[in-house]
Amino acid sequence: MPPQPAHIKRDAARSESFRDSISTVDKQGKRVWVYPKKPRGKLTNWRQVVAYALVVLLFAGPFIRIGGEPLLLINIVERRFVFFGQTFWPQDFLIFVLGFLAFIVFVALFTVAFGRLFCGWVCPQTVFMEHVFRRIEYFIEGDWKQQQALNKGPWTTSKALKKAAKHAIFFAIAFLIGNTFLAYLIGTDELFRIVREPAAQHLGGLTAMVVFSGAFYGNFAFFREQACTTVCPYGRLQGVLLDRKSIVIAYDHVRGEARGLFRKNEVREEAGKGDCIDCRACVHVCPTGIDIRNGTQLECVNCTACIDACDHMMTSVGLPTGLIRYASEEQIADKKPFTFNLRLKAYSAVLVAITGVLVALIVMRSDVDGTLLRTPGMLFQKRQDGRVSNLYSLKTVNKTRRTLPLRLELMNIEGEIQLVGRPVELAPGQMAQTELFIILAKDQLDGMKTKVVVGVYSGDKLVDEIKTSFLGPMQ
Repeated sequence: MPPQPAHIKRDAARSESFRDSISTVDKQGKRVWVYPKKPRGKLTNWRQVVAYALVVLLFAGPFIRIGGEPLLLINIVERRFVFFGQTFWPQDFLIFVLGFLAFIVFVALFTVAFGRLFCGWVCPQTVFMEHVFRRIEYFIEGDWKQQQALNKGPWTTSKALKKAAKHAIFFAIAFLIGNTFLAYLIGTDELFRIVREPAAQHLGGLTAMVVFSGAFYGNFAFFREQACTTVCPYGRLQGVLLDRKSIVIAYDHVRGEARGLFRKNEVREEAGKGDCIDCRACVHVCPTGIDIRNGTQLECVNCTACIDACDHMMTSVGLPTGLIRYASEEQIADKKPFTFNLRLKAYSAVLVAITGVLVALIVMRSDVDGTLLRTPGMLFQKRQDGRVSNLYSLKTVNKTRRTLPLRLELMNIEGEIQLVGRPVELAPGQMAQTELFIILAKDQLDGMKTKVVVGVYSGDKLVDEIKTSFLGPMQ
């Protein structure tokens, strides 16, 4: 067996103890505060474009209307949910279930193929932390070295002003975020009504909003990366979902090892060194405090800061970029290109199937849903004119935002429908129950059970068809 290269022996000897704990907690269990260096580079610029577009969309979302309805509304109190202008009610539970399944499969598929790309580019925690709150912190307190010096230094007037200004801005933004999320829950019209009215009329709501805003403020001002490393389960799912073919932010250990400081005019191959100059630039910019050269870790949110930092250093010393890049372990170790493997195909097939059913249900979704059941324990009744009647219970649900007066007609057979009580009129989102008789002549009956189709009309529009059975005497 040929002897192993020196750098492989060093890799095998390197301690794996870092995997026994997270990078932001020391051996005594105390918090290790992370001071990431301000990242710069091509990928960081692109992430900023995506992040600010998402922030604008988040704050503008409650005001965007499609067909008179908001872009997104999750009104739990009124049990009304609006997605892209389409209103859904609790009666659309099947659509919610399929939508949730499609989301779970999509997350699994996306993670299997592209790792935590979602976390680094579009997760609200990352977007607000790295592109809003952290940017304000850099502007007020300076880069990482200045922040360290400020926090370790004594309290002065300058330090107090900087800290007060930063935390005041943080809470103001958190309060704005809280009100925006409230607009997604109750709608902008209701939110503005509460704002215009005296605070004394809404003390409970105001208290809840202050608490809610305080939670956002505490998260972004103090909790920070702990939300990703200790609370969010997504990082731990990597161990189940990722394999050697998954695209992640990876260090090219084949090319980079063995590490060694850069010396001018040195031929690194002859000196037994790889391309990694051990500058630790990738560690300095990491917002979760890890060393990406140790491999894929649960703390890594795929933010690309280490890629930009490493590329900058490689360019500075005249070495090829891409030492840290988007790649799979298979691509790095075996030099194999990315392939759409069987597992990805299976996930995709399931996702397409669920999405297809979901789209079909939404397209075929009616404005009114109804059920028509014969009253339990009741037989047919013979009328004085010789006709036969059955008593039914009708339940109807209005899924629209307008009031719907309903009328009922028999569609497949001649007969009569008599309502017990007033005509049915449904308010938006309302469920109503009424009793009715279906009356048929004997010559219309088909044995003991006759199939009956009842059309539910609103004006001249057929909004639902309900099938039931009619019980009659034996002929």
